[in-house]
Amino acid sequence: MAKTTFSSFLLCLALLFSISLNFLLSSAAMSGQYASPAVHIVYTEKPRDEEPEAYHIRTLVSVLGSEEAAKEALVYSYKNAASGFSARLTPDQVAEVSKQPGVLHVVQSGTHQLHSGGGGVSRLH
Repeated sequence: MAKTTFSSFLLCLALLFSISLNFLLSSAAMSGQYASPAVHIVYTEKPRDEEPEAYHIRTLVSVLGSEEAAKEALVYSYKNAASGFSARLTPDQVAEVSKQPGVLHVVQSGTHQLHSGGGGVSRLH
């Protein structure tokens, strides 16, 4: 039990770090510079009387107009340590989904390198 709690804590900590970093880097992506859909992470309130994936699809339907389009855009539903989903969205869709009830924060997904430059371990000697 304690190991699961600690693992959940670490996952939440990693998500908070990711949110903070993505928040700083997402301004350009959300400014409308990119016309094609990009994967975004949408953080939501935890649904109360509904399965998380159904709630995520319903949130996307309100922006994309159909369940088929919502299911096609949905990349992944987060259900355990955080509540939310990742989906392929245009900048206009990001703006719209951000206004939906229960949506807390939207950030563009990305990969960030923690270390840069050459040398690695050899630089320590």
